[in-house]
Amino acid sequence: METLKGAIPEGLKHMIGDSTVDDLRATTSSLHSFFHHFEPFLQLLTELADPKHALCGKSKDAALESKQLGNQFFSKGDYANALDCYTQALRKAPFEASDMENNLVATLYINRATVLHKMSLLTECLRDCTRALQICPSYAKAWYRRGKANVSLGNHKDAVCDLNMAKIMESSSSGKRQIESEQKNILDQCNSTSTVLQHKENTLTTVGEVPQGKLQCVTIPEKGRAMVSSHDISPGSLVHSEEPYAVIILKQCRDSHCHYCLNDLPADQVPCRSCSVPLYCSQQCQSKAGGQVLRIFPEVHSAIEKLPSDLGEYAVKVIQGHDSKHETENITEHKHECQGVNWSAVLPSEVVLAGRILARFLSERRTSEHITYFVEKLELSHCYEHMLPESKLDTHIYSIVLLYCLKRSFGAAFSIDEVSISQVVIIISQIKVNCMTIVHLKSKDAHGLSDQFGEFPSGAYLTSNVEQVRVGKAIYKAGSLFNHSCQPNIHAYFLSRNLCIRTTKVIPAEGHLELSYGPQVGFWDCNDRLNFLKEEYMFQCQCTGCSKVNLSDIVLNAFCCVNPNCSGAVLDSRVINCEKQKIKNFMNHLKIDKNDDIHTVLNQNNASCHIQPGHCLKCGSYRDLVSSSAAVDKALIFIKRLQDAILSKEISNTTIADALKSLHLLRSNLHAYHKLIAEVEDNLAQAFCLLGELQLSMDHCKASIEILEKLYHPDDIVIAYELVKLCSIQLTISDGAAMDTISRIGDIFSCYYGLHADLVFPYLQYLRR
Repeated sequence: METLKGAIPEGLKHMIGDSTVDDLRATTSSLHSFFHHFEPFLQLLTELADPKHALCGKSKDAALESKQLGNQFFSKGDYANALDCYTQALRKAPFEASDMENNLVATLYINRATVLHKMSLLTECLRDCTRALQICPSYAKAWYRRGKANVSLGNHKDAVCDLNMAKIMESSSSGKRQIESEQKNILDQCNSTSTVLQHKENTLTTVGEVPQGKLQCVTIPEKGRAMVSSHDISPGSLVHSEEPYAVIILKQCRDSHCHYCLNDLPADQVPCRSCSVPLYCSQQCQSKAGGQVLRIFPEVHSAIEKLPSDLGEYAVKVIQGHDSKHETENITEHKHECQGVNWSAVLPSEVVLAGRILARFLSERRTSEHITYFVEKLELSHCYEHMLPESKLDTHIYSIVLLYCLKRSFGAAFSIDEVSISQVVIIISQIKVNCMTIVHLKSKDAHGLSDQFGEFPSGAYLTSNVEQVRVGKAIYKAGSLFNHSCQPNIHAYFLSRNLCIRTTKVIPAEGHLELSYGPQVGFWDCNDRLNFLKEEYMFQCQCTGCSKVNLSDIVLNAFCCVNPNCSGAVLDSRVINCEKQKIKNFMNHLKIDKNDDIHTVLNQNNASCHIQPGHCLKCGSYRDLVSSSAAVDKALIFIKRLQDAILSKEISNTTIADALKSLHLLRSNLHAYHKLIAEVEDNLAQAFCLLGELQLSMDHCKASIEILEKLYHPDDIVIAYELVKLCSIQLTISDGAAMDTISRIGDIFSCYYGLHADLVFPYLQYLRR
């Protein structure tokens, strides 16, 4: 891509960089004309869109190489690596419908099933056996392995049927004798109740909960469209639920999450049948994403017709299971990318997302519908005229490349001209300000014992952290109507790929529902938030969090007063420039309640005299910020050593002692509510936990939470995440206060996630138990 950018004439670059929406037809036409006769551009298209040059296509040789490596790991008893190799082989193996009896894909499923059985992942083993049988129903080894898995699961009746099928399909007499031996061992258990095991599909259920009431879309002069409530809404109410219009997995999650539902991949993950990029959690998700459904092949019928009726019915039931019957009514998101080409794996996520939006247009449109009408019908705002010149140029290039890549899938379904290119530029600029990052919660602890929902291991101490994992990007048409606030009153979260929005505060009738697009009050200070929103979303935030004074923005990065008896805050010039007018307005119009936390950092009577860098906002005392900053920098050297020691799990007494001295130094220079002090307290909590000093760990964890409660709110979801750490320590040392902590976590999660709390964060069920 850099080669293309470097070759574009400077005059054309400047024309594109200075362009407005009205200029797009001219700029896209000029760039298209330049590329049309530019050999490196034509070569790039060949590499991206021609399967002959594909890095993402199937390769039998590569699959066999991974299979052989898996065999070597299996023979050594290294089942984890063997499992990974067989999965990679499945990802690369071409599906050869002409050779069902010696099908490589079926063989790989059985190899993986054998590993899964060794690892006691019996349900996953059962599913892989079934997948092999859907490809080759006469595969005796698959029936035999399925029978063994059912025996281990206690499904004795099914196991007998599986072994009967294996014996019928087995051609060798020695193989038949082995199967008969297995049957004798379980015949006396045939009358046991058969356990029905089904694959737990990743669900988008709302657990019977439906959004309350109706929301109205209104237009606000300074903000455009917004969502308001038509009635009073109480906290914790689900007000909106929506499937994505288009979604794409983020590149860093391609090997760990399902490419359709975005949930964690199971051990028996399912690869795409036409290219080597996607992995899915089930055949349902595979068919929804690519429109491919496994069907019984013609030779199946001849094998089944010879069976006794009851056994034949059982075989058909197994082969034509839930996955193979699934039909999808959705637009198959991956189908148009699924030809062994490279573009969907190489181009940026936002560009691939634009491709999926265009695929919807090309698949659903009526013959007469034009792309311009389609873009207008999307009703999404865009930021083209506010984009940087470099970004405008990138968008032009990617739009042309994307259209040519899509043309391979859709052929003559559309023409590539200045109109279609300019509309794709608009779509990409819409994605930049309208797409939402899909985030899933994950429990992660200091000892790598994530998601172990059994008993706490003896002698191993842990602090459980709630990690927010970014897994995808999506366009939600209605979801894009909710405006931003740095002090939001609604909370957005995701069940798989489904967007849910829930109120966190009381919202009166006609009240605006606002969520946070980025860091909110308490996480970053006002200046940083404003810069972030300007760069990412092209608007100047004017929410109450940015236009009115609040405690967090004053103390988050503040120094403490030199007077030990004063609780006032001392600001540097960067923060003063952002907060000065807000503080003056606050003092002129409001009276401070002496019980208010802001009273501890501001003096109402003469604060305007103190709003200067280095001067305490409460008493006016001066602090030398240069020397104070130097002291903080010195302390951070030892804090960094502590953080490195935590990562390596090699913590010495010297490292701890230096960190404690540094914490004291920070407290002597920074305000008591400074975010950095909370982070250092958290670091010390982790360090003491690793050393087994759990009482000290708990003390530092509480100290960190006390600061965060001032920066956010005691019932903010951020506090709940921190409380998870605290209660895990309390449970480890059998502290009775753990019950109160868990109850508090549950109350906060109920407000932010309602009935979905256990789905969003399954670890909560473990804590309650």
